Amino acid sequence: MPRISPMLWFDTQALEAAEFYCSIFPNSEIRTVTHYGEAGPREAGMVLTVDFVLDGQQVTALNGGPQFTFDEAISFVAHCEDQEEVDHYWSKLTAGGEEGPCGWCKDRFGLSWQVVPNGFEAIMGDPDPARRDRAMKAVLGMKKLDVAAIRAAADAAPVS
Repeated sequence: MPRISPMLWFDTQALEAAEFYCSIFPNSEIRTVTHYGEAGPREAGMVLTVDFVLDGQQVTALNGGPQFTFDEAISFVAHCEDQEEVDHYWSKLTAGGEEGPCGWCKDRFGLSWQVVPNGFEAIMGDPDPARRDRAMKAVLGMKKLDVAAIRAAADAAPVS
């Protein structure tokens, strides 16, 4: 059965990005670095690809050139155990990057991430539409997700 893994296109920062990601997430390591040869199309000796494992997930980074950049249509989701982990990963990923709405951020390479606490999907899928809507209203006012605030909003007494 084939395995599917992401390939991330960078201009020249594939190795720097892989090192950055591996420094943040546990169970991560760089496995292989290849280089362009004399045949090109980029300068001989320049990093071509970096194969690495990101918290157990195989990923390849490619120095393909400036033609393509990241946008929010593709993102990685960091599933966090608790608020402490949300705070940790949010801080690391936004360093040199930017905060976005509703738990989304971009790292310094422009790759989008969602930093999400455990239980978030359950709240967003709550069978009680009023509870779900109160939680969603709270999320829409946040950048970094605050699990206690989301739960408090969901559990708040309905306004009559």
